[in-house]
Amino acid sequence: MEIYRGKIFNEQVFERYLRTLPSTKENSLIKNGLFTNVNKYKAKLSEQTGGYAIEEPIKGRLGGTPTNYDGSTDIEKGTERITFQQRKIAYGRAKAWGEYDFAAELTGTNFMAEAQEVKDYWDEQRQGTVLSILKGIFGMTGGANGEFVSKHTYDISENEGTAANLGADAMNRAAQKALGDHKAKLDIIFMHSVVSTNLEGLNLIDFLKYTDANGIERDLTIGTFNGRLVIVDDEVQELNGYEEATSGTTGALLVVSSSPSDGEIKLSDVKASDFYPADVAANDYVVASKKYVSYAFQKGFFEYEDLGVEKASEIVRDAYTKGGFTDLVTRVREIIVPYLISYKGTGSVSPTNTALATGSNWELANDGDAVSKTYVDNKLIPIVRIISRG
Repeated sequence: MEIYRGKIFNEQVFERYLRTLPSTKENSLIKNGLFTNVNKYKAKLSEQTGGYAIEEPIKGRLGGTPTNYDGSTDIEKGTERITFQQRKIAYGRAKAWGEYDFAAELTGTNFMAEAQEVKDYWDEQRQGTVLSILKGIFGMTGGANGEFVSKHTYDISENEGTAANLGADAMNRAAQKALGDHKAKLDIIFMHSVVSTNLEGLNLIDFLKYTDANGIERDLTIGTFNGRLVIVDDEVQELNGYEEATSGTTGALLVVSSSPSDGEIKLSDVKASDFYPADVAANDYVVASKKYVSYAFQKGFFEYEDLGVEKASEIVRDAYTKGGFTDLVTRVREIIVPYLISYKGTGSVSPTNTALATGSNWELANDGDAVSKTYVDNKLIPIVRIISRG
């Protein structure tokens, strides 16, 4: 047995507590039906070489043109069904928190992390991982992958005036552009508070209602927009990018190749932004801009599984340094998988959030052909990204 904060520390009980979702923080993305909890990858990973990635087959739909059945035309020999594959990657993270004995003795305050704080911390990290994956899959380029990004992105930020804000029909149009007649599959829209405030001001968010014990109908804080549940969380973030400008534009910065001075910006820093003029070059002018991304999904868009670790939580005690130090060490290993999109990045048994946010590490599920891949129809992937000014 180990002692933690003056109490017997039971690792199994502590771990079960941490694994309880959702959290009490505003980690709204992971606690509103976006995860489909599964219990299959832990066993599969142990069966495959390496134990960190899975190649899962996907059976394609039947297709082809039928033969005219007229008594004289031969029926064509059966065509093989196309099968696709999706590569799914696991990741692990670890964090420790510790305190010196003397700090508690001197202040009369115990600074060691509470179990609830640890749980909230890992929920926050999990949401950060999801946002990194979203950035990565919308950073894909070329061929079918670039077509997915184009069709599933609805950008109104370049419109004039209020037309650049998320408006009454933007969600419906974005859904139709991406999914066509499957547009009704989108259940949830995740947006920044600036965007939701704008919609509330236009009375475009319908708040769900309940009837209290006195029979009075009241609004809940949960709303819908175009029939989709609205989740407000500023973790979706503002996107600070750059736009083309002239030397006379207020706040304009001169683009330089290197060593920027006041009023200048380095070319590589402009291109590192999420949004910048595609043809920006040295000696051009740009001005900082602010845009917001809203994501709409089908419920359960991500598969999630806690894969477990050998030692999820433990106490490490150093009785010598500066009078004594106690560490609470925690670890997680899990898998988060976007629907019909493969992680193809290599070189790590646990990709960082930076790797997950890199578009070249992702591709649509495909047949794996080394010469000419056949990809799943992007219309089947129920996610949309809307870019607006508010």
